Amino acid sequence: MRGLALALCALPAAAIAQPRFEPVSVPEHQYTGGWEHFVGGGVAVFDCDGDALPEVFLAGGDSPALLLHNDGEMRFSAASFPEMTGVTGAYPIDIDADGHLDLFVLRAGENRVLRGQPRCGFEEAFSIPGGAAWSTAFTAWWQDEGRPHMAVGNYVDRDDPEGPFFACDDNTLIEPAEDGWTASALSPGFCPLSLLAARDARGRQTLRLSNDRQYYVRGGYEQMWDIADRRFLTEADGWAPISIWGMGIASADLTGDGRDEVMLTSMGDQLLQIAQPDGSYAAAPYEIGSYAQRPYRGDDGRPSTGWHAQFEDIDNDGLLDLFIAKGNVDQMPSNAIRDPNNLLMQQPDGSFVEAAMEAGIDSDARARGGALADLDGDGRVDLVVNNRRAPFEVWRNVTEGAGHWLGLDLRQPGGNRDAIGARVTVTARDRSQSRQRVIGGGHAGGQLLPLHFGLGAEEEVSVRVEWPDGTVTGPHPAEAGAVLLLDRSALP
Repeated sequence: MRGLALALCALPAAAIAQPRFEPVSVPEHQYTGGWEHFVGGGVAVFDCDGDALPEVFLAGGDSPALLLHNDGEMRFSAASFPEMTGVTGAYPIDIDADGHLDLFVLRAGENRVLRGQPRCGFEEAFSIPGGAAWSTAFTAWWQDEGRPHMAVGNYVDRDDPEGPFFACDDNTLIEPAEDGWTASALSPGFCPLSLLAARDARGRQTLRLSNDRQYYVRGGYEQMWDIADRRFLTEADGWAPISIWGMGIASADLTGDGRDEVMLTSMGDQLLQIAQPDGSYAAAPYEIGSYAQRPYRGDDGRPSTGWHAQFEDIDNDGLLDLFIAKGNVDQMPSNAIRDPNNLLMQQPDGSFVEAAMEAGIDSDARARGGALADLDGDGRVDLVVNNRRAPFEVWRNVTEGAGHWLGLDLRQPGGNRDAIGARVTVTARDRSQSRQRVIGGGHAGGQLLPLHFGLGAEEEVSVRVEWPDGTVTGPHPAEAGAVLLLDRSALP
């Protein structure tokens, strides 16, 4: 833990607030199905009607997917949505830069891309190639001010008669062309369950693939694809081969150095990789408390199974915490059956302490996708978890004594309206936090919302934005307790 602790030693000790959540009554919905829905079950969160209260989309597997309208005060109702089964997950993205968020829906079968309309309407208006594979992961990035480049992670090739083991399908690159879109194979594929396009520890835009060795078994590994060079990184690039049961990706700058650490969930150890000054990654020391390899209640000593992971500041103390959705694949006897979710609260020295039981979110349901997002606009991030063959769950964050907070939203002209690829740095006194704006990661679901920063006792901060093209603006003054929209076209 020494490396991370040293990086954080300059940070002031934050006031400790005990995290607390209360369950919320929601409509009935479950992620159901057989083998093809052992994985997936993603959650997408985005504001589709412009009222600053985000809606929630839930994959359904064999059950119809569900779009929940946010009616305010943590009340939700089923919204009109095209009936769709076979859904493994979804990601919000503004493909056509019209100001209405679209939805890229992943399926065990042909993926569907829905164009957003006013008042949370959706229509099938995009013709985007990609085939009818078993899709389990998605990410997107912009290389210019035109349309996005996208990648779809495909799991086991269901048509391979020798499968399912050693039968991982090729992944798919979807790129803009003059007359629409082109699709090409990104190979080799090792059964990814999460993709993330973001700046890596070198500061380069890369595509990270977290792969499930359950099906590639041997010869596969975690992958990084350099977007500019269009090639997979190797040991010569400092990319050491790692083979895990990769499930989800969470990326965030934990040390304030402008480089993101990366959490990779798995069956057994959850691997936190610390970004190094030379652009490589090092596994976090065991003592940091992030590995969460067995259920913390002590009633099952078998390995734990991690799925969706996300860094957010639960108590707004200025230190990012970590949520990990947990749940057995189905009835896998080698792994814990009763496997409650983790809520790992970051301490001032950079270590993490389990708090899920005390917080009230230690559900025994087989969790899959999840989301930490401020659903009621009170500045505290709430929690949604989609469960396999069990009702999904929503909890309201009611933590008392939480610190101040700031939301930051970005706009810019051109095709990349939401400034995907930007890095935002918030500074108070001599302390800085930075976040990337990305589409991807998690497990089969993501968010497109204002970036959330906990500020502790600080009420006034300055904001610096490195926009996707490398232009830097700021410092922009900001006050706690609101969402600040930085529109690049209106900045001096």
